[in-house]
Amino acid sequence: MIDEVFYLKGCDDLVARAKDVLERPFSINYVNLIVQGAIVGLITGGIVSCFRWLIDHSLKLLFWWYPYLEKHLSYVLVYALFLVAISWLLSKILKYDLTNLVGSGVPQIEAISLGQNSYAPWQILWRKFVGGLLAICPGLFLGREGPCIQMGACVGQGLANDVFKTSKKDQQTLLLAGVAAGLAAAFSAPLAGVLFMVEEITMTFKPRIWLTALAAALSADLMTLVLLGQKPSLAMYITPFVSAPNYVFLLILGIVIGVLAYGYQYVLLEQRYLYSKLKWLPQRYHSLIPLLLTIPLGLWNAKILGGSHDFINYVTDMSLMTTEPRAILKLLLLFFIVRFIFSMISYGASVPGGIFMPILTLGAVIGCFSGLLGVNAGWIEHSQVLGLILVSMAAYFGAIEKAPFTAIVLLTEMAGSLASVFPLVFVTFIAYTVDTLLGGRPIYTALREEMKFK
Repeated sequence: MIDEVFYLKGCDDLVARAKDVLERPFSINYVNLIVQGAIVGLITGGIVSCFRWLIDHSLKLLFWWYPYLEKHLSYVLVYALFLVAISWLLSKILKYDLTNLVGSGVPQIEAISLGQNSYAPWQILWRKFVGGLLAICPGLFLGREGPCIQMGACVGQGLANDVFKTSKKDQQTLLLAGVAAGLAAAFSAPLAGVLFMVEEITMTFKPRIWLTALAAALSADLMTLVLLGQKPSLAMYITPFVSAPNYVFLLILGIVIGVLAYGYQYVLLEQRYLYSKLKWLPQRYHSLIPLLLTIPLGLWNAKILGGSHDFINYVTDMSLMTTEPRAILKLLLLFFIVRFIFSMISYGASVPGGIFMPILTLGAVIGCFSGLLGVNAGWIEHSQVLGLILVSMAAYFGAIEKAPFTAIVLLTEMAGSLASVFPLVFVTFIAYTVDTLLGGRPIYTALREEMKFK
């Protein structure tokens, strides 16, 4: 309501003044909530930094271990027994709450926001941390970003309930802030963290929620910078396209990626059914299958193991090669097949771990393969292959997750350049549309609907 008005000289119209339409200074009622969000982010950033550090160093150890194992094959049986022990330990951790500990944790968070699920956040937090390490460190094709998101949500929910003693509404807001903080700390990408929360969980853009989430994401990212240094989790400082790309080629690429994205969704959603056929092996022991399969994969090429940040850099280096293009294309095709199949086996095995990085890794392989194929056919320049890797990662992720804005912003933050955003948007839009036309749905929503919550 306008409290004060004045009359323009010679005019009967009422005119409001600035103070009548602006809010009073310091009148917002969620400043404390923003501060609490920042605290959630700091704690989440510390936990995720430790999680990242342990995974990074364990995978580097695998790069040494498998070449050593290849020269000392007598140790293969001993290592296999070690992996059996890891599977047994994982089963003990998962026994507490199998439904809420397996996978990335994002479907479980969605279920909480919808009132379909609940769990004790501190109990899930430490089990997700330890279980995630036990699953990812041996080299399963799982992403660490999903567990980071759930751990952030647990921190937000736990602090809201036990420390801040907030209302139910603010408990939900801090849980969401933890989601943004977890992804921001995992990728050193605060904007993508907030957008992911909006696209995947809330579907709304209310200032109370996103300001709190942004405070959490920024403080989480700050903590990772302090603890792990300035280098992001996955830095790809490249300018996507120095010269104008071939948009007909990009159109075809977008269509192909959309089809492949639908294939990924379909096969992933079949894993629960396929694993249910293993009547002789209880569900919490399913990890035994992919863990033992890491041995032949590691002996073949250890760089292919894990989520895998290192493998994306490996693929990027391959894109710069100009010799033996056919051999490189065949190897990339083999990489895609192996990564696709084992990603499905890993995620379907009822273990803690996500699909975030495995999707981006497959997108990188698609981009490198299509780029080198385009160069050989004379459709694009060799200098544009790196750009196609970036574009394909965004499009494949955006189509599968049904989070195109998160994909575009995430890859832009990773590239460190705003020079060529349009190709990113164009191919992501085409892939998203094709996947939708084929019947694709947001993958986390579909996974949530497959799960049975108590």
